Amino acid sequence: MHIQTSFPYETTREDIYVPLPDGTQLYARIWRPVTDEPVPALLEYLPYRLSDWTAPRDWQRHPWYAGHGYASVRVDVRGHGNSEGMPGDEYDATELADGVAVIHWLAQQEWCSGRVGMFGISWGGFNSLQIAALAPEPLKAIVTVCSADDRYDNDVHYMGGSVLAVDMHAWAATMLAFVCRPPDPADVGDDWRQMWLDRLEAVDPFIHTWLAHQTRDDYWKHGSVCEDYSAITANVLAVGGWHDPYRDTVLRLVEHLDPAKVRGLIGPWSHQYPDRGLPPGPGIGFLQETLRWWDQHLKDKDTGVMSEPLLRSWISESHRPATVYETLPGRWVGDTSWPSENVSPVAYALQGGPQIVDSPQQTGLDAGRFFPFGNDADLPPDQRDEDAKSVCFEFPVEAAPIEILGRPRVKLRIRMDVPRGQAVARLCDVAPDGSSTLVTRGVLNLAARDGRDRTEDWPAGGTEDVTFDLNGIGHTFPPGHRIRLAVSSSYWPWIWPQAGSKGFTLDADGSFVELPVRRHTEDPAIRFEEPEQSEPLGVVFPVTLDEQRPERLVVRDVAKGEWRMEVDPRYGGTRVYPDGLEFTEDAVETYTIQESDPLSARTRSDWTIRLHRPEMSWDVLVETRSEISADADDFITSNEVVCKEGGEVVFHRTWEKRIPRTAG
Repeated sequence: MHIQTSFPYETTREDIYVPLPDGTQLYARIWRPVTDEPVPALLEYLPYRLSDWTAPRDWQRHPWYAGHGYASVRVDVRGHGNSEGMPGDEYDATELADGVAVIHWLAQQEWCSGRVGMFGISWGGFNSLQIAALAPEPLKAIVTVCSADDRYDNDVHYMGGSVLAVDMHAWAATMLAFVCRPPDPADVGDDWRQMWLDRLEAVDPFIHTWLAHQTRDDYWKHGSVCEDYSAITANVLAVGGWHDPYRDTVLRLVEHLDPAKVRGLIGPWSHQYPDRGLPPGPGIGFLQETLRWWDQHLKDKDTGVMSEPLLRSWISESHRPATVYETLPGRWVGDTSWPSENVSPVAYALQGGPQIVDSPQQTGLDAGRFFPFGNDADLPPDQRDEDAKSVCFEFPVEAAPIEILGRPRVKLRIRMDVPRGQAVARLCDVAPDGSSTLVTRGVLNLAARDGRDRTEDWPAGGTEDVTFDLNGIGHTFPPGHRIRLAVSSSYWPWIWPQAGSKGFTLDADGSFVELPVRRHTEDPAIRFEEPEQSEPLGVVFPVTLDEQRPERLVVRDVAKGEWRMEVDPRYGGTRVYPDGLEFTEDAVETYTIQESDPLSARTRSDWTIRLHRPEMSWDVLVETRSEISADADDFITSNEVVCKEGGEVVFHRTWEKRIPRTAG
């Protein structure tokens, strides 16, 4: 990592409020180059608090952009951080309309050239795409990283029509804790307390809404740009990582957007900006790459970025299973169209006749983290234990390597005796020593086999062919290895078990896996600079002598047949900011299930957040508890929030809710 301290422009920074048409003001931080010439503006727009939570990351890139001739702006969403107003649902119409208003306000400033770009990762990548689909005139280009074009089937809520237990729960619990954090009195003054209490009165756990919409209805269509790709008129650089759950969006965007206005980039990365140095690498000079994009589309400089292939992808070489990789072996390849003329579908027929697939409920404990962030226990370990709980089919790789790029697909001929069930398919790379590395996977709620917008019970004893895609991947299977397709009927804690599910019979005759086999090419012209950032903020992480809990701990009660996974998401711990703010957060997630009972599934998340300014005698504590269980008819949710100021409880609320199980 190169830390740049000398830039073409000197810069200034100021914190201001951006006025909205309804009188609400959003808190913003603006880095600008010192120049008399108007410059384009770049916007990053998030609910994650620019004054503390994202501040270390913001300092890596916003001053860098300003030093290269852009006004780089970070804005907190309404009702979050120091922004006024009440918090709403994620990506709701108010959030998007506010974003459009901010873009117009930026374009009208005397220091702005009238051209605006927008960028972000995850939430900021989502709303960049969604606001681009609203087509505000000043917005000329976006860079969307680790984001989704489909809020239902490619987000943290549902997968293949099934409830994503692991992140439907965990993210709703995280956002409950996040939304309850107060404004900072160092920034907003004495009004902070009333602002906080007003927000707390408006809080409603996201899980209530998300579980109330179990099929792909109008709620999920809102903000899903896949509904109308043609609405996006801005130039789009779509970036993803093979270890990020949203990477398929990159493939769909380069397929459906105007090729003259889109480029895609997929590396080996996790859910992180690809210049942060977090595993798996290799990282790239992402800021330099995006500067080429901004210069091309906001300053009319021919940087050659539109001469790059439509899609640049990392093809990983075969690697042994591990939960973390500092760097993965592989190479960059380029495709000038998508679907690519270099990629051909090759079907591998399954062999062996009818086989019963009835996996124990704990199958999936070795799935790894849904959102890998570069932590030591994020990625899936050796899959042999999972494979043993599944029905497996193997295909030897003989004389030449088999290279794949894109989304594998399976067609399974299934007979089932109960109305509801789920099919999970995993593609693994099996080495000669038997070790099994997870390559990619996919899920289908069998009630959603004819569309994610509906549910259809399986006819008792009926046989049907079902087809579904696995997540996209770039991978090479070497000679001497075996390609393994593993099929299971459960996948906890990623997928919430269906009530009454009892597995199914898979008839290999008529079933196959289809691989997107890519013709081998060498593309040495695809190169990236080394990662570069501006000087870090200078946050201090105090050393603690306390023993740190494991990131992922699995406990088995043999007598009860119960399995419990405890997860520490490692969001940040304790840090001290240069302005004196002490910020501490601690979270633990627990997932419990009995191996033979799909109704035994339980999730729990406990959060504690403390914000402390010793010089102001300001000490605030937020504690939350979120739980989900289910019976045959309903999901049962329980959420609790306790907020304290100086040790005194100022807010306490508990929500208990039953939500009918329709598709989930």
